[in-house]
Amino acid sequence: MPISASSARTATRSLSVDEALERILAKVRQLEPVTADLMDTLGMTLVEDIVADHDVPPFRNSAMDGYAVIGADVATVPARLRVVGDIAAGGVPARPITRGEAIRIMTGAPMPDGADTIVRVEDTDNGTSTVTIHAATRPGTSVRAAGEDLRTGETVLTRGTILRAAEIGVLATLGHKTVQVTRQPRVAVLSTGDELVELDAPLGPGQIRDANRYSLASAARAVGARAIPLGIVRDTVDDLRRALRDAASKADIIVTSGGVSVGDHDHVKPVVDELGSMDFWSIAIRPGRPLAFGAIDGTLIFGLPGNPVSSLLGFELFVRPALLKMAGRRLLHRPQVAATLDDTLDTPPGLRFFARGIYDPAAGTVRTTGPQGSGILRSMALANCFIDIPDTVQHVDRGGRVIVIRTDQPEDH
Repeated sequence: MPISASSARTATRSLSVDEALERILAKVRQLEPVTADLMDTLGMTLVEDIVADHDVPPFRNSAMDGYAVIGADVATVPARLRVVGDIAAGGVPARPITRGEAIRIMTGAPMPDGADTIVRVEDTDNGTSTVTIHAATRPGTSVRAAGEDLRTGETVLTRGTILRAAEIGVLATLGHKTVQVTRQPRVAVLSTGDELVELDAPLGPGQIRDANRYSLASAARAVGARAIPLGIVRDTVDDLRRALRDAASKADIIVTSGGVSVGDHDHVKPVVDELGSMDFWSIAIRPGRPLAFGAIDGTLIFGLPGNPVSSLLGFELFVRPALLKMAGRRLLHRPQVAATLDDTLDTPPGLRFFARGIYDPAAGTVRTTGPQGSGILRSMALANCFIDIPDTVQHVDRGGRVIVIRTDQPEDH
């Protein structure tokens, strides 16, 4: 297979992290809207304004189990009232009440005309024909007004809203069985390498289990995308070509791990150049410098390094924001805070370094997870942040101020 000159050589200049992300996001487009069942929309992005077509609640109702009364009758206690009815949730009042009367009422039941106050059952003798009120109760207590939550004609959710449990509850309250949302991105995930074996296979000499496919597919699901795991691809041009063509036909984004450096068995760059186009393949970052980005038949492809820390860091910094934008999100970046380093750090010259860290928000301090090798996947499991060290800094003393990226928090900017 002919190998293009651009893909066979090392990059003449590594992009900065910010340059790479800017080029990636410039190529990402929001996916088309779809009509989805409400129960399936958790984490998806609303593409329509939602206007209330009725008041919620639609009628005055009781916020407590107790007695519906006229407030003036219970301003002083003890007060003895005649019980003239009973209203359960889902029932309707048989008649209004007048002075000296009370109606037993359950939470959520409609208020009878004439009543303006609920006396909770705990403040009574729970009588059935007459009731004695033991606690003075202010007029208006425990009465929910019609429309106190939502009013007819009010825009209650706007385009671009991320649907969480509460927003889905609001939509259900208004009777929306389906809703218009941005389509869920599809992410094809595949691993390259002759050294890889499936999880249940015995390990032979020189072999390792394919952890990247599981961690990267899970990272895609965590951001609301639909992961399509496509297995292990062997280190041959033909196998990779077939796998990438298949992935491009199934997904909006392809994520590979391994095979993006310049070794004899690193085929991702030349195959992407053959099937589509390669945008860049080197970023001034550690870990994860050899990171390729391009497209095949309109499907974006991220060629992440094979080292497990490098691949997850590359996903976090570059693939995750792309997926968020594709899904219609407005906030694409994790929160950042300044912290005091409770450790020391030596970093490589000329490369922006992302150390795995444990941030203590109460103390405002951060420490590393320990050894920072790109093959130490446990460091990612221990971390709740990245310590972001600029490429101009080679050493940070204990007590130095650093920037922390909160990977345990959702995007805020």
